[in-house]
Amino acid sequence: MRQAISMDTDRFKQNFREEAREILTDLESALLELDERLDDPELVGRVFRALHTIKGSGAMFGFERLSAFTHELETAFDQVRGGKHPANAELVELTLEAVDQLRSMLDDDNQSAGNETRKEILVKLRQLADIPHEPRSTEEGKNLDEDAVKGPVRDWEIHFAPGPGLLLNGTNPLLLLEELRELGELSVTAHTDKIPPLTEIEPERCYITWDLKLRASANEHSIRDVFIFVEDECDLRIVPLEGRKLNRPASANADAPRADENSIDDRRSALGGRRASDGNSATTLRVPTAKLDQFVNFVGELVTVQARLSEVAAQRGDAEVIEIAEEVERLTSALRENSMNVRMIPIRETFEKFRRLVHDLGRDLGKCVELVLEGAETELDKTVIEQLSDPLLHLIRNSIDHGIESPELRAAHGKPRAGQVHLSARHAGASVLIGVSDDGAGIDAAAVRERAIEKGLISSEAHLSDAQIYALIFAPGFSTAQQLTNVSGRGVGMDVVRRRVESLRGTVDVNSRPGQGTVVTLRLPLTLAIIDGLLLSVENARFVLPLGNALECIEMTKEDVADANGKQVANVRGELIPYVSLRQHFDIQGERPEIEQIMVVETSQGRCGLAVDQVLGNCQTVIKSLGRFYRNVQAVSGATILGNGSVALILDSERMVEEAARANLRGPRGHPA
Repeated sequence: MRQAISMDTDRFKQNFREEAREILTDLESALLELDERLDDPELVGRVFRALHTIKGSGAMFGFERLSAFTHELETAFDQVRGGKHPANAELVELTLEAVDQLRSMLDDDNQSAGNETRKEILVKLRQLADIPHEPRSTEEGKNLDEDAVKGPVRDWEIHFAPGPGLLLNGTNPLLLLEELRELGELSVTAHTDKIPPLTEIEPERCYITWDLKLRASANEHSIRDVFIFVEDECDLRIVPLEGRKLNRPASANADAPRADENSIDDRRSALGGRRASDGNSATTLRVPTAKLDQFVNFVGELVTVQARLSEVAAQRGDAEVIEIAEEVERLTSALRENSMNVRMIPIRETFEKFRRLVHDLGRDLGKCVELVLEGAETELDKTVIEQLSDPLLHLIRNSIDHGIESPELRAAHGKPRAGQVHLSARHAGASVLIGVSDDGAGIDAAAVRERAIEKGLISSEAHLSDAQIYALIFAPGFSTAQQLTNVSGRGVGMDVVRRRVESLRGTVDVNSRPGQGTVVTLRLPLTLAIIDGLLLSVENARFVLPLGNALECIEMTKEDVADANGKQVANVRGELIPYVSLRQHFDIQGERPEIEQIMVVETSQGRCGLAVDQVLGNCQTVIKSLGRFYRNVQAVSGATILGNGSVALILDSERMVEEAARANLRGPRGHPA
């Protein structure tokens, strides 16, 4: 039983860590916004609530040192909130350093790493915010609430009876009593008369109740705040010894940590995800990533089996079996949609964490830089989001280091002294477009060309367009920096960006205008697991084209081919569209049919077509990796297993068109220009 309790404790601690990291991300974002609007009371309140949440839930889950350290930060912002001390840039910068320490403490079970740094931060904080150094300081593990020293000393009676489910959320009632003891002198009477015989005890239920007497200068809000996370799970009565029962006021008290109902919901979320919404409680559930991935894999296998069932039912022609197969297909489709939705999460958290990067990098380089976010609510597969951090990190660093000019130079060119880095996201069919742009100097095409010649990437006689020159910055080891710094000069950034994005079956596009800035666009698939596709055939070979890439299907006869005079172009309502013949591209033997079909797709190079023998219809596609042996095959992004057990390749139309265009420049086997 002890082992089970220990496992539950570890699980609840891990849940707290995950919640706390999210809160710290929001705290960091609020601090960076506060740095720009120091007189904004809403931002001050947002910072205070985040600190208060971490302090309270940290103490409950055994992170006493973290809670105590956060307490002094909370006290400083409580004074700012109360008008006793102004918010200033130095306080924001010091708190950002403290956030880094809190992250380190979350990862350290002993919470001992960085003790000296934390002490230095606290010394500066006390001096900056005029906080008196209490004898029971945070470094001694104490957690004296500022509200507790307000008002005259009073005597209180407290009745605390935990509900049957209180232990299930990881709460340790003894820690609550210890927190009460920090408010003043506490006497405890435990009632054990409801403990049943040993054979009838439920280990996860608390049978003990407590009557407590507290002598302290605390008000009712401070006492009730100790039980903020468990008040819904217990019978709690707080009465002054004068005999007058105090009721919580209907309106929020400006000096009380409970003033903002949103903060109550946020703090309670640290106990397993309970949040209030429009007066009704909703339940959320945290699921380990490995379990979610396993669930999606099972759904993928089910999709494959369902396709096989539908094909067998169609072959046998049994009406009853066909009806069952159709019902299974309907349920499988619904399950697949729901499983995909579970994996889709907003990109906001990834975007928000770059505020700190922009702030710190701008400070280190002596530049004024603002980060502008757009489309942060755009949802993307969690697997894709997890792998976006490094590419976006390199792109933002390059924008600030190479793109954004110094304030003096910007002013001389008639620009605002503060530069902007714009981070955006939006849906485009079955893809998401992530943009990183700046209003800096742009890419110096001449400098890129000169460096490429020096490195032997191109010859001095080569004639390249601006787009082709910009593509050179993705070459391994390429850099135009004149000296090595902590930010750039080693030529590893853009190479990492391209390789990581391509590993996600995405593409990178660069556009720049001298003196006006640079735009880098990442085109990424919405999901890496299951997609809707169109099944295509060429002879006995099968291919899948992601449905989101397809625009329309047209027919092409042998007469149309002859009219093109050897050019692989199709006339679509008066517009000539180049196409790639899959038969030629994959060197598939056999005669072309009398009538071919062309799937028109949208690519970065415009509308293009893919010529096939036949479009067989829609299919749900479970994406499987081809393995490392096929890692250099650019035109194919994966494979899937069809209902008859055969394998179909999943086409990457963007890369296929690019590959065909390059081959055409070399004098290929008839690929389009």
